[in-house]
Amino acid sequence: MELDFGPAVRDFRDEVRDWLADHLVGEFAEHRGVGGPTDGAAWEVRLAWDRELSAGGWLGVGWPREYGGRGLGLLEEIVFEYEYARVNAPYRATVNALDLLGPMLLKMGSEEQKKRFLPPILAVEELWGQGFSEPGAGSDLASVRTRAERDGDEWVIRGQKVWTSFGVHADWVYVLTRTDPQSARHKGLSLLLVPTDQPGVEIRPIRNLAGQDEFAEIFLSDARTGADMVVGEVGQGWRTAMATLGIERGTTLLPQQLTFEREAEALIDLARERGALDDPMLRRRIVDAWISVRIMRTTNLRTIAELTAGRTPGAQATTAKLYASTRHQQLGQLATELAGPAGQIVGEDYALDRRQRSFLLSLAETIYGGSSEIQRNIIGEQVLGLPKEPRP
Repeated sequence: MELDFGPAVRDFRDEVRDWLADHLVGEFAEHRGVGGPTDGAAWEVRLAWDRELSAGGWLGVGWPREYGGRGLGLLEEIVFEYEYARVNAPYRATVNALDLLGPMLLKMGSEEQKKRFLPPILAVEELWGQGFSEPGAGSDLASVRTRAERDGDEWVIRGQKVWTSFGVHADWVYVLTRTDPQSARHKGLSLLLVPTDQPGVEIRPIRNLAGQDEFAEIFLSDARTGADMVVGEVGQGWRTAMATLGIERGTTLLPQQLTFEREAEALIDLARERGALDDPMLRRRIVDAWISVRIMRTTNLRTIAELTAGRTPGAQATTAKLYASTRHQQLGQLATELAGPAGQIVGEDYALDRRQRSFLLSLAETIYGGSSEIQRNIIGEQVLGLPKEPRP
């Protein structure tokens, strides 16, 4: 995939390419493409790479200069993300703060919160986790039961969060909690910033099918945070949370989509090696996989076009998430089938190759960031105008 974003950013594009060519070397180059939104592989290498990016001024390209960013525009941000994905650089370990919390604070945080938290994020001095999902409130975030009560100059939080990506590394978590005990559903929620280094916070890793523990569950037992650690207004946490998820479904799919294209190309190479292209049924499935990643590209370019025009992405932001997650699973399953017995054999200590790891991790893609069932409900209600799903 090769995109030209025009002459206005061509010098910036060349600067990005030159820096990556000079710095993506040695151990960093050996870990090209390692990691993902739910893949904690080579964590220390990726953290060191983030610090290399920070030293070069490449974290927060579009963030204001007063908080440590470069103060550039959205188009430069997109160009950087594209060039970064094009060279298959390691997946950033600080993704929770860079792609979600940071933009949310820029949009809805107080000036004090911006000055306190944004510079340490860009300096890779503090790591963050997201405290949204709960055992009884996964995709349906309006059902959260974690509660926070005001106690003088602090909030006291009680509850449990689960599926926190890279939670075992988090110094802070941003927690969606119910601050009005009489409220229900979307009302009476607030988003709090909570430090993890305190007696009231226990973080337990969750080991997944790929043998990794990038997910965690967090237990909050009278955990405390300052009264000024509310992002947005008290009781308006739903709006804040939805702003965060909107950011997550904006430009962040572009690097994933480029990864899917590489996997499709690898699938075709594998099919040639195994002589699978001679089988008309398999050939049809392979062509279908190749077409699917091109559809992802087109949909993402539509989203980028809307963002750069200053518009909020339309229905394709939801349809893109649903389509990409389901088709990526099918792509991984086909690759596993083509690999034959080798696709089922693991290495020492359950070591997985890249193809196996990608397929197993893809099984979570139809759940995190909004399950496929919720995405279909959104499309049905907001795009097709169908009746709303019955609520208990």
